Amino acid sequence: MTAPDPTSLIDVDPSSSVAPYEQVRASVTALVHDGTLPAHTRLPAVRRLAVDLGLAANTVARAYRELEAAGVVETRGRLGTFVVESSDGPDEAREAARAFATRMHDLGVAPERALDLARAALAAS
Repeated sequence: MTAPDPTSLIDVDPSSSVAPYEQVRASVTALVHDGTLPAHTRLPAVRRLAVDLGLAANTVARAYRELEAAGVVETRGRLGTFVVESSDGPDEAREAARAFATRMHDLGVAPERALDLARAALAAS
């Protein structure tokens, strides 16, 4: 069985207050975590996905960088970007990340600022 085309599953709402790169990142992450995009699924090339979604290539590139930093995907040079095996640790770590995201949302902290805060905290530990 082949994995579905990720392009048809990623939804970007131009009227949303959430940045488009964050919408792409969140969509891909959710699709990976719910098993819709299994390990080893190749994601579309940055330019192709950008055209298909009506976004700038830099927007999609940023989403892919965020996904790679989070360990959701890996880029294999010219071969493309692939979903990695789940190695995000125990469910406890995932739950802590969800709690952090929920708390930042409740505080009204923008996603990019929340990521900056998390990176700073991780670097300090």
